[in-house]
Amino acid sequence: MKRVDVIKIAYFPPSKGYAVILKEWGGDRQLPIIVGSTEAQAIALALENIEMPRPLTHDLLVNILDNVDAEVTKISISELRSGTFYANIEIRIENNRVRVDSRPSDAIAIGLRAGTPIFVNEDLLNIESIENKVIESEFSPIHHGKPVRKATSVEEKISGMKKALNQAIELENYEIAALLRDKLNQVQEERKS
Repeated sequence: MKRVDVIKIAYFPPSKGYAVILKEWGGDRQLPIIVGSTEAQAIALALENIEMPRPLTHDLLVNILDNVDAEVTKISISELRSGTFYANIEIRIENNRVRVDSRPSDAIAIGLRAGTPIFVNEDLLNIESIENKVIESEFSPIHHGKPVRKATSVEEKISGMKKALNQAIELENYEIAALLRDKLNQVQEERKS
């Protein structure tokens, strides 16, 4: 498992949802997880440390755990099955540890409120990270469990990279856009040679 931080929430037009971008510690890989608008708002409130006048559901759960002397110790995003990410919330209750199945959006919202580290399965980062999919694909930089068709010619590769670059700019993901721009320039230079 690799520790990650939530670095950004960006609107994702194809699904009319939001991409929660998780970035690995000490590396460049970023994992997008598509969530609904309500879930994105819950995560954004936690990221910005905004306290509501009354506790929302995730706040309530963390408050209950605090009041019964339990602690959220770890959030882990463990797998991707049929285009759906799965997560676990690990809780310490006295000397016992309990693992609870969760949607990633809820696990992230709870983890942020509880100040708990978030981890992602290393295999998911290797396969599903934006960097890996954007550079190889002519499809959207936000990859969500769909097959990726690789470019077969230099022209297709350049065309796909341009599309992905435009989408990264649209999503205001400038780190990925910079990576794509550099890779695109490299491929175009190699084509000239």
